[in-house]
Amino acid sequence: MVAGGVRVRWILPAGAAAGVALWLAAPAVLRRIEFFRVRRIEVAGLRYGDPHAVTRALGLRRGASVFDDLRALQRRVHALPGVQEAEVGRRLPGTLTVRVEEAEPVALVPRGNGGLLALVDPRGRVLPFDPARAAPDLPIAASADSVLARTLGTVRDSDPALFARLSSAWRVRDDVVLEVEGRRLWLTGNATAEDIRAVTAVAQDLNRRNRGFQELDGRFAGQVIVRGMGA
Repeated sequence: MVAGGVRVRWILPAGAAAGVALWLAAPAVLRRIEFFRVRRIEVAGLRYGDPHAVTRALGLRRGASVFDDLRALQRRVHALPGVQEAEVGRRLPGTLTVRVEEAEPVALVPRGNGGLLALVDPRGRVLPFDPARAAPDLPIAASADSVLARTLGTVRDSDPALFARLSSAWRVRDDVVLEVEGRRLWLTGNATAEDIRAVTAVAQDLNRRNRGFQELDGRFAGQVIVRGMGA
């Protein structure tokens, strides 16, 4: 290295140099030690997915070591359909830990003609999860529609209490209709959290005054139209 015309040489003490070399070579050396062979895999974070699918996705070779490249294993798990985030770690001497974050479904949709249902995420993508595995209490959407699913995701995030009471949802042209305890809420396909809170506020006010209704229409800026209001 040259600084101000003076050549400077960096010299590591022999012990430090040996330590760096050992640190760099350690994983390759440790991989060959039987004591560190993978004997156990712990999977955490699953609610809908199958832990066996996660362990298969790791693609461990025969005699795999906990000191194998964890980044490669992590990429394989992350590539699984329905997995949003994945983290693979090690616990010595022989355990791999896998933590996953799954895509959160917002609705159940009909699948085929056999009466089966599938889970969809807020983008309307069908998730590869078995609904019977966790039996999620979700509204039934008419189809795996991206606009419908996005609206349901907005409701879930902005008003969890309302989302928990939804029974079904469907599209009417560019709009979305939600059914809540036999009543209908109308929203535009690009409804915001503010639009949803406005409809909820009107519903709460009517309930406080013991005024029944059949529909709340929140498709118009700055107002919510009430239909079928009782005396």
